[in-house]
Amino acid sequence: MTDSDGSATDSSATDSSAAERNATDSSAAERNASGDRSAEKVAPTILEQMGGLSGVVASTLPVIAFVPVNSFFNLSAAIWSALGVALAVMVWRLVQRAPIQPAISGFFGVGICAFIAYRTGDAKGYFLFGIYTSLAYAGVFVISMIARWPLVGVAWGYLNSKGTSWRTVPRAVRSYDIATLAWAVVFGARYVVQSQLYDADQTGWLAAARIGMGWPLTGVALLVTFWAVRRADSAIEEASKDHAGAVTPRDPDTRDAL
Repeated sequence: MTDSDGSATDSSATDSSAAERNATDSSAAERNASGDRSAEKVAPTILEQMGGLSGVVASTLPVIAFVPVNSFFNLSAAIWSALGVALAVMVWRLVQRAPIQPAISGFFGVGICAFIAYRTGDAKGYFLFGIYTSLAYAGVFVISMIARWPLVGVAWGYLNSKGTSWRTVPRAVRSYDIATLAWAVVFGARYVVQSQLYDADQTGWLAAARIGMGWPLTGVALLVTFWAVRRADSAIEEASKDHAGAVTPRDPDTRDAL
């Protein structure tokens, strides 16, 4: 009787311990899964870094305010209106609890444009900073391709914590080259078109080109980037599988011994 009770007790204790271990393992798995989801959220997309679609569209509002105010009033009123709109966008994003960094950067960008317009005494000076910034960006993207370090690949490797391992996969490098070229073309086109309008003193058309070649072209470049990144990730995954599936020949002496 005693042995039977003791055996039953031991079995119950074993089952209880196993249940506790299972519960602990399940809890640890949930924490790991939660950690993985958190890690995924840490790496923002390119569009998120720009403040999302609303942030990209809102970045055109200061320009929309600047040109008509300058036409109906004067340059000083146009400068203050652009600054006011940029400040309003920043406050609005703060109230909406949206990422504030893009709005802060946009506000300082408008401030620089307004300062240049004030110093030159001409409304078209407002667009000068953007024109030469586009030229600089286009140059950086092109140089990164020539150096075989396409900037899109470098940025994506940093965002997803994969580093520069993609450089060992030719197909991935070509994909990142295509995406980098798309951005170089966008910025190069902005510079060429807007610099011509600047030289022709076409302030109104400058504003139209700034908006028309802003977020619409950015959207096209983002689509190309999305396609290229998926293609590169697929190439990297295939290369990893091929590498893992490669069989290393064993030493003949070892086979004989076995």
